[in-house]
Amino acid sequence: MPQTHPTRTGVVSTLKRESVTLGSFASSESPENWEKVLEGIRHMRSSEDAPVDSVGCEKAGSSLPPKERRFAVLAGTLLSSQTKDHVTHGKFLFLSKNLPVCFHDSEGIMSGAVQRLLENGLLDPYSIEKADEDTIKNLIYPVGFYTRKASNLKKVANICILKYNGDIPSSLEQLLELPGIGPKIAHLVLHIAWNDVQGICVDTHVHRICNRLGWVTRPGTNQKTKSPEETREALQKWLPKEEWVSINPLLVGFGQTICAPLRPRCGVCQINSLCPSAFKEAPRPSSKSKKSVREKLE
Repeated sequence: MPQTHPTRTGVVSTLKRESVTLGSFASSESPENWEKVLEGIRHMRSSEDAPVDSVGCEKAGSSLPPKERRFAVLAGTLLSSQTKDHVTHGKFLFLSKNLPVCFHDSEGIMSGAVQRLLENGLLDPYSIEKADEDTIKNLIYPVGFYTRKASNLKKVANICILKYNGDIPSSLEQLLELPGIGPKIAHLVLHIAWNDVQGICVDTHVHRICNRLGWVTRPGTNQKTKSPEETREALQKWLPKEEWVSINPLLVGFGQTICAPLRPRCGVCQINSLCPSAFKEAPRPSSKSKKSVREKLE
């Protein structure tokens, strides 16, 4: 049998696949009271709107042919990666509130970039492949890492043309072989473009809240998962699959309104008696309190 040598692409693909199927980090046993906690979060979410709940939805994308729409979804998710959410209003093509929130762009930066590509006829693989990279870069600015993403968009377009007849990959493994596409984005594209749910979309909100709730720690320890990808793998071990899509918008909105990264509102949280992290994160001192401390020291 002839010896084969792995290409760089093959090595990268293997590493990405391994990150999707990491060794066991957490038990497959469901955390105590998780259903009660989830129901409490749902109740709080229903009584207080989160910024993500006001994200609008334009219908322009629905008129695109299926193949073009799928590529637009892929391009949009690629642009959304590492583009910060500043909790203001915005909107994105093809989306509704039912879709995973890590694809929403509440400031409108990423959605504006996609809209500009669409208006300039650069939202299909053939036009992107022919376009000058500087043109793409200028159109998608100021998304995060726009220079690198412009380069990746052209590479992705070329691969889609050569390997998939202008369409996008339909499997997780194939999506992970594309430049700029990691596990979170790959799962998201599968869900939105192909209606194929193979994993949970875990962003920083979901990662933070699951760790605060103790949902993704080692049994009998306080060891937390270190990344959204580790959280995804741990969460999927026990969370019923019918919750995999809804868990993202539920926890993102909860993170925007109650369980914030800094100064979580534990006092108004209806599940604080069930949360092992409740009231344990001291609020940052205000400028007034800092001033009074300095005055006392003086």
